[in-house]
Amino acid sequence: MHRRCFIGRGVCLAVGLYLLVQSSFARETVEKIMQSDETWKRTLTPAQYNVMRHEGTEAPLTSPLLDEHRVGTFVCAGCGLALFPSKFKFDSGTGWPSFFDVLAGHVETQADHTLRVARTEYHCARCGGHQGHLFDDGPPPTGLRYCNNGVALQFVPD
Repeated sequence: MHRRCFIGRGVCLAVGLYLLVQSSFARETVEKIMQSDETWKRTLTPAQYNVMRHEGTEAPLTSPLLDEHRVGTFVCAGCGLALFPSKFKFDSGTGWPSFFDVLAGHVETQADHTLRVARTEYHCARCGGHQGHLFDDGPPPTGLRYCNNGVALQFVPD
């Protein structure tokens, strides 16, 4: 009896460790796309081009996505990569669409010192389009706030 219990527990432990390792490495690999600046100018609106290719910022309270509350997915306006499920959206009161989490592996971050204050910029992992800035003043469960330019997103309802 003790031997069977020991073997059963060992099998359960092995399966559990296997699943843990698999979930840790199960991040989706996002294939990069590269386009010329001229192509981006043709495919994006002037406002999108300014924000996504030159790290501009849209005026607060101007994005129609602030009032978007349907179930769906917010995708990169440049390439269509899914970035945020609607369940991650919250009202931050900042005037920009905000999210407390992102789809794993779908954004990349880098340091931004343009305002002489250390900030973290994030961009689409596929096309490199600037999305916004990441702050640590968001709600649970992550405590993060992905503050996004609305022109850099499109909403796709479910």
